[in-house]
Amino acid sequence: MSDFDKYTTPLSSRYASQEMSAIFSLRNRFSTWRKLWLNLAIAEKELGLSVISSDAIEEMSKHLTITDDEIAKATAQEAIVRHDVMAHVHTFGESCPSAAGIIHLGATSCFVTDNADLIFLRDAYDIIIPKLVNVIDRLSKFAMEYKDLPVLGWTHFQPAQLTTLGKRVTLWIQELLWDLRNFVRARNDIGLRGVKGTTGTQASFLALFHGDHDKVEALDKRVTELLGFDTVYPVTGQTYSRKIDIDVLAPLASFAATAHKMATDIRLLANLKEIEEPFEKSQIGSSAMAYKRNPMRCERVCSLARHLGSLFSDAVQTASVQWFERTLDDSAIRRISLPSAFLTADILLSTLLNISSGLVVYPKVIERRIKSELPFMATENIIMAMVEKNASRQDVHEQIRVLSHQAAAVVKEQGGDNDLIQRIQADEFFKPIWGELDDLLEPSTFVGRAPQQVEKFVNNDVKNALQPFKQYINDTEVKLNV
Repeated sequence: MSDFDKYTTPLSSRYASQEMSAIFSLRNRFSTWRKLWLNLAIAEKELGLSVISSDAIEEMSKHLTITDDEIAKATAQEAIVRHDVMAHVHTFGESCPSAAGIIHLGATSCFVTDNADLIFLRDAYDIIIPKLVNVIDRLSKFAMEYKDLPVLGWTHFQPAQLTTLGKRVTLWIQELLWDLRNFVRARNDIGLRGVKGTTGTQASFLALFHGDHDKVEALDKRVTELLGFDTVYPVTGQTYSRKIDIDVLAPLASFAATAHKMATDIRLLANLKEIEEPFEKSQIGSSAMAYKRNPMRCERVCSLARHLGSLFSDAVQTASVQWFERTLDDSAIRRISLPSAFLTADILLSTLLNISSGLVVYPKVIERRIKSELPFMATENIIMAMVEKNASRQDVHEQIRVLSHQAAAVVKEQGGDNDLIQRIQADEFFKPIWGELDDLLEPSTFVGRAPQQVEKFVNNDVKNALQPFKQYINDTEVKLNV
């Protein structure tokens, strides 16, 4: 059977980066199990277990990366024994005959499966955190570039007071900064299950060390150190608490909401023809409508963000139904949801990097839209200017009201342009301010402190947040697979 005759997840076959796919690959999983067995043996030998020889340690060290043939052997063995960990214990032992008798000594399956998962979760965060840093950095540069460009604001997707394009982008960035904070917290909170035995009591290791509690505690600590962790969970059942998976996936689900909101904004702006995502020279927008420039990258973000958000419920429900020291109904779903969550987050960040590196802005379209709405927004300024010329506010308000309704009818009923200003210029009542109308309609006077807010936010909040990650910031172009 060809690979083309089998289902493969698009997360790995179509979208995700090679580095993220490698973390959750079978080779990395089984090689990590071997690394765990090696470090357990090293720690046990250091603490006085004479049954573990130097030859065994050396032999195990030479076979840490599992080969294709060894994976095939282990797969065949699993079909016989119906136990994946024991199949790999046998296969590793065949490659390391000096260590065959001491591999997995005192351990339960969760020593390798759970500790490996925690390593994968930590390493996966180490891939996506730098990508998020670069998305924030690129959007911050974009925000500064367009901090002064007035745009029509929207509330309820109805025209509202003006803002600037840069200020709008800071709303995306602020949420991404919170996501970065959450990513780092979650990553640094991940500990190791450590060496706990079958129900978490360490009974097997206490037997190995003939009742020496201090050595069992030292073993737990030493294995944790050898694997590069600062923290080991002080108590566990057979597994580490599945509540940890909730803490790990919650920031990813929250980020999914940020990504969806940002991509949706860009999709709406693309419809308004104010902003477009990158569109390659030979890209086809539609198989039928050749003129189309569909926002397919942002649509992909929205699609996958919904998937990522839904995976959080897997962790919540799984943690809720764990019985006593453990039950096995967590196994299959975690094999799916944990890799899927990080593969999806990785795809979203790679796509956002691509989008944020090539956003196209159309200032003339933005200017035209402002001009179509600004006359209505400027009415208060016009009233104030007329009052300064000794007109009655109530009289001016009534004149503006009548002309505004006439102009609105032209727009809504006749499909014409907003001609309120032309009506004001033709009405002798407003003659005292005719010469001031251009100044009263200057868009930059309607954006408040938006430019100053952008500058302060980027130069202070963003700069301080990214300072610990400055070594990750780069301008590498991100190409999408499809």
